[in-house]
Amino acid sequence: MAIAHVDLNDLRDPGPARRADLLSGFDHMEMWVGNARATAQLLVSGFGFEFAGYAGPETGVFDRVSYLVEQGSIRFVVTAGLSSESEVCRHVLCHGDGVRTVAFETPDVETVFGAAVDHGAPATEEPRVLEDATGTVRRAAILAYGETEHAFVDRSGYGGTFSPGFTDLRLPQFGLGRPAELRSVDHVVGNVEEGRLDEWVSWYRNVLGFDQMMHFDADQISTEYSALRSTVVWNGGSVCMPINEPAPGRRKSQIQEYLESYGGPGVQHIAMATTDIVRTVDELRRRGVRFLVPPATYYEDTRDRCSGLTLPWEDLERLGILVDVDRGGYLLQVFTENLSDRPTLFAEIIQREGATGFGEGNFKALFEAIEREQALRGNL
Repeated sequence: MAIAHVDLNDLRDPGPARRADLLSGFDHMEMWVGNARATAQLLVSGFGFEFAGYAGPETGVFDRVSYLVEQGSIRFVVTAGLSSESEVCRHVLCHGDGVRTVAFETPDVETVFGAAVDHGAPATEEPRVLEDATGTVRRAAILAYGETEHAFVDRSGYGGTFSPGFTDLRLPQFGLGRPAELRSVDHVVGNVEEGRLDEWVSWYRNVLGFDQMMHFDADQISTEYSALRSTVVWNGGSVCMPINEPAPGRRKSQIQEYLESYGGPGVQHIAMATTDIVRTVDELRRRGVRFLVPPATYYEDTRDRCSGLTLPWEDLERLGILVDVDRGGYLLQVFTENLSDRPTLFAEIIQREGATGFGEGNFKALFEAIEREQALRGNL
């Protein structure tokens, strides 16, 4: 594997709208964890992903191991360190298992990176070209909230497995059941400290050229005990990044619990889209994935609120799937329990039928379900 660095001296800022347009989608998420083999196996056996690649000492990468798993257009790289001096091990000791890198596809790594750094983003990886016999991958990265980084990746010139340093890993799937039919990443949600939400919204505007899609104040996202504020930023296309901050309440909010458990800001959850959520969640439950349970009165209230919709209500209630409507249509969504021992990362499964929102009508029910879990941990 050869690595070449890129000279940025001749790059010019293309302007915020063009910077946002140059991000064509989510390329992958990299999780830094304590046990990469076990976490990757959870994604395969529980969520229906398939092993696709591996990097480690056997492939010339000596400080860590990484497993690539894929489903639809979703890619996760699950990485663990191999020594106590590893930056991966240090990160996991501080934060627990979590998302280190949210990577975006772009046809012009150098331009996006150069403009981001010019507008104040710290660089964590200078633009470079990774090369092997199957082609080249161009990538660079910047630091976002906490220790989360955003990478910019162009793999259009590459014909191998994910990136130089990876080898193909296609393991047979024995008795795991039907495909889960997860299609794509719908959005990625981050949590930041109280009082810093507006600062990070401005950061995404200035650094990546994103726009504000919608905003929710504490009176819109609250329960008897806690509240939060949230702003959704996006590139006008398929990259959507809601950001949450805790708001004052009678007790500790789920966002504050996350910040304390993770040791700072980071990615709270990843929403993955399906075209048949009943079938998908039925299969995930059969595979052992555990989901949050809505309050007992939720479906009676929701049938009234969504009375114009013809839906499989019995299946939705059986599986704990939530329903919401907006001007464009409706959506169905469900949230897993935490995926690791610390309450630092969970998943959302979502089906959109014209709706562009994020389940505003479900906020209260969702947060009451999360607060029941908090109470069991003694953190409410």
